Amino acid sequence: MRSTPDRIRQAVSFELIGLLIVTPLFAWAFDHPMEEMGVLAVLGATAATAWNYLFNLAFDYLLLWRRGDVRKTMPIRISHAVLFEVTLLTLLLPIFAWWLDASLLTILVMELSFAGFYLVYAFVFTWGYDTIFPPRKRERMA
Repeated sequence: MRSTPDRIRQAVSFELIGLLIVTPLFAWAFDHPMEEMGVLAVLGATAATAWNYLFNLAFDYLLLWRRGDVRKTMPIRISHAVLFEVTLLTLLLPIFAWWLDASLLTILVMELSFAGFYLVYAFVFTWGYDTIFPPRKRERMA
């Protein structure tokens, strides 16, 4: 299991690196001013940071309970990334629609683009993070 400071480092670094990549990329791709997309990205990142912490904590506890280990196989990594993005998409869709004053369908397309980007990014980031900062082993729960 990871310590609370490690989880915070993971969540914050994930969001900061993601913001530096996604804000200019999506401002250009969706033809919105950088400031507008930046506010949206920060709002999304703030929600995602909180969700990242809670989701990863719950996911690790589930792994520990089901498998007795928090190490992730390739199928588990894929499931982890997909589940995180689907739940985050559900949380952010109405907020993005309100902020950009756009239809839910328009925002769904934008959100799916964000989700596609972050799906790949989450997979690569988490794998890299686990490689650089491996989770410590813990005795199987009784």
